[in-house]
Amino acid sequence: MTMLQQVKEGNFLGATLNLDIAFERGQWKTATGATCELLSRGVLQITPSAPTGEEKSLVLSSGVHGDETSPIELIQRLAEQIICGQLAPSHRLLLIIAHPDAINNHTRFIEENMNRLFKGRNQARNIDCVIANQLQDAVSHFYSGGSASSHQRWHLDLHCAIRGSAHYTFAVSPHSDNPTRDEVLFAFLQQAKIEAAMLSNTPSSTFSWYSAENFSAQALTLELGRVAKFGENDLDKLAPFYQALLRLVSQPHIASQWQDGEMVIYKVTRTLIKHSDDFRFNFPNDQANFTFFAQGQFLAADQETEYFALDGGESVVFPNANVAIGQRACLLVKETEVSLGEQLKVKD
Repeated sequence: MTMLQQVKEGNFLGATLNLDIAFERGQWKTATGATCELLSRGVLQITPSAPTGEEKSLVLSSGVHGDETSPIELIQRLAEQIICGQLAPSHRLLLIIAHPDAINNHTRFIEENMNRLFKGRNQARNIDCVIANQLQDAVSHFYSGGSASSHQRWHLDLHCAIRGSAHYTFAVSPHSDNPTRDEVLFAFLQQAKIEAAMLSNTPSSTFSWYSAENFSAQALTLELGRVAKFGENDLDKLAPFYQALLRLVSQPHIASQWQDGEMVIYKVTRTLIKHSDDFRFNFPNDQANFTFFAQGQFLAADQETEYFALDGGESVVFPNANVAIGQRACLLVKETEVSLGEQLKVKD
């Protein structure tokens, strides 16, 4: 069976991961009238049966890190429901299973962390760079092909954490000077029972940042549970998120009312960068995300530089002393209050 035939039968994931079969581009319609187009391996564009010009252009990506399997399973489930005519989308969709080579290898990446490669065109020095370039092109083409205004462009990049966390699910809102923290976006997080959101304060080179920075998309990196092998994920714990995702995809509009206090909001206070091989934490490298350190506690050292928790204390997120020199070793965050006009903002 060809790759295209497999996808047409709903097996988007299996066809994507089978690197022994050649890629075959193709277009077809589902029983609900939606148009599906397989653009490249792991990239599936879906157009609703009767576009109105007011629909969202919604990117849903998974597998940027190959060992983060629960989001990949959710994207496969969503693709299958749409392809098999069980779900009629109301919006333009770009479904992505990003890195089949790393997924098959059961690793986060092959040579470079791909979620640090979305700042623009990369030299084609390895497969991670090549795929990052292809994904940037796919998103650019997708957003340029629709009529959605910038606030109707969304990108949810689905991940799961490599360690435990005080919050089983949480979102990271990338920093951008564009208005990318819309009330509707954060209302969706509440409907999806996402426990916390973290507001970044500096630019990055992640996939969600790419869409926010270049296309003013309402973009988030979503951390959904913890890394596990295929078949070992407890998807029941992610049921509120998936049900909210189904509503987002299938309904023309979703409720936009933000309920203050239903989700913990953090602001990033500092980003610790690894400057040498001497970088070390004063806690285990697998320390749980959002572990709190009281004011003055010794956090880390890098040669002659020492880091201590600031006034009021800080919590650590994504600690990893084994990153390459020049990359982020962790984020430090504090709980914060926010105000909401058209955009979510940290209160002064």
